[in-house]
Amino acid sequence: MNAFDITAGGIAFIGFGEAAEAFATGWGHDAVENLRAYDPKCDDPEAAALPRERAARSGVSLAADRVSALSGARAVFCLVTADRAVEAATQAAEFLTPGTFWLDGNSCSPGAKRRACDIVEAAGARYVDVAIMAPVYPKLHHTPLLIAGPHAAEAESFLSALDMRAKLAGDAVGDASSIKMIRSVMIKGMEALTAECLLAARRAGVEERVLASLQASNPGIDWPVQAAYNLERMMVHGRRRAAEMREVAATLAELDLPNGLALATADWQQRIGDLALPALENDLSVRADMILSAL
Repeated sequence: MNAFDITAGGIAFIGFGEAAEAFATGWGHDAVENLRAYDPKCDDPEAAALPRERAARSGVSLAADRVSALSGARAVFCLVTADRAVEAATQAAEFLTPGTFWLDGNSCSPGAKRRACDIVEAAGARYVDVAIMAPVYPKLHHTPLLIAGPHAAEAESFLSALDMRAKLAGDAVGDASSIKMIRSVMIKGMEALTAECLLAARRAGVEERVLASLQASNPGIDWPVQAAYNLERMMVHGRRRAAEMREVAATLAELDLPNGLALATADWQQRIGDLALPALENDLSVRADMILSAL
């Protein structure tokens, strides 16, 4: 990819976690100049080590505060936790340069995105609803994105120049996030169902028979492999997924629909994520035993 001319301010990240590191790594040290980030974790000495390591690996300058990160930035990727999107917009708004893209890639409800949009637009910046539609590894900056809102078409050109894979999802803020949130009912819900079903089967001593029955009913799925993967997602990312599922529950409430399954999914994701277990061995029985011994 040729260097993209962002000499008029550069690109900033608010929140420098897995997604931000993946994007910056995909662009490469020499492909995009003047990358900087602010991560609220850096305000806590104990939590600061991880974002500092991520920034060092990906060639991003980690700023000491929001002002330094945002000053003159041409585009800002907001990639905090799902429950902090509106707060992040509120804290950053006064430091945004008019016309800056605020690319909100947080996994939150359409209502939260609209509230963040009002804050950003009042500051003169251009809000874009961004939904990250797949794990950022291994695709990095080629991870598929959906974007929506009145500035989405302009943002698509900007993201294309960064060799990113963004598709328009609609003209209204919330069009992209609605797709991601509603899809997560199924994707994260299947993970929670895996945990509830197969942990119970393992503890009851009927795991093999349950798996055989599932395989017979749905032969297109390799159940032991898929189940091991689903547990790994919860073990490694359960806390983040729980926060997202609470936003999914909010999305369903905004649609005046029951959200009990989404809330139950959030509970399972949180329970397993809070165990902070390493998902080292790619084996269903090993992972199930680790979780069962820690619950």
